[in-house]
Amino acid sequence: MKIYLNGKFVSKKEAAVSVFDHGFLYGDGAFEGIRSYKSLVFKLKEHVNRLYETAHTLMINLPLTKKQMIKAVVDTLKTNNLRDAYIRVIVTRGEGDLGLDPKKCFGRPGVIIIADKITLYPKELYNKGMEIITVPTVRNCPEALNPRLKSLNYLNNILAKIEAGNSGYNEAIMLDHQGYVAECTGDNIFIVKDGILSTPSQGRLKGITRDTVLALAAKTKIKTEERLITRHEVYTADECFLTGTAAEIIPVVKVDGRVIGNGQPGALTKKMIKMFKTETTKDGVKY
Repeated sequence: MKIYLNGKFVSKKEAAVSVFDHGFLYGDGAFEGIRSYKSLVFKLKEHVNRLYETAHTLMINLPLTKKQMIKAVVDTLKTNNLRDAYIRVIVTRGEGDLGLDPKKCFGRPGVIIIADKITLYPKELYNKGMEIITVPTVRNCPEALNPRLKSLNYLNNILAKIEAGNSGYNEAIMLDHQGYVAECTGDNIFIVKDGILSTPSQGRLKGITRDTVLALAAKTKIKTEERLITRHEVYTADECFLTGTAAEIIPVVKVDGRVIGNGQPGALTKKMIKMFKTETTKDGVKY
């Protein structure tokens, strides 16, 4: 495996950052998870735009232009001879001292790109559906650390993931600071009720797969809503599914012990999965 590290390709053993890097010391940086399908990097431009938006808010001046970043991602895939892969792009503020002040970071921000395989959930869950729970850990408040920032500090999500795992579940719903459904630890969430596809409007990441689902629904005249959603509405939904770059689209059939619909992946969920798979073959950057 060859890893892109600040403009050079190095081996896995050689890929290292300084212990004084602010990304390591404080989670001071940004990242993106991207997928390639049959030599097409799905929604690469959208992922790069989101990365640069996060970096802009964090006031990290990336050393690459967007065009150069896209090329670096493609070059990483080519160097590793990968047609189907998961790509992790990591940006750190760079090396500094032990203090918090980012102004004391010297040199250029770091850029790391890793391309490899990933399996987020067992294959059988995509066929029969997944059971999830709601965990006590609340999603970050937008006024504290905005969930739309895909930063290197994912401790909020990790704590929720730990709670899910301790209870024997692969994934869990996180509520926002007002008690509404926000998202899951690593995925966005959708529900279907009376033919209407709904997803939370606040307290969550602006997911690329989420936006793709909304766009596909609009194309096929499926009514969609981005709004506040309560757990009661999830419990009484006809269907439920999660979306994410690594997860793609996965059905949910039980939440907090409540069966969703008839306890099987729903018709609209299956339709979205099929449409999404088709979309991954044509919307992106070929290499």
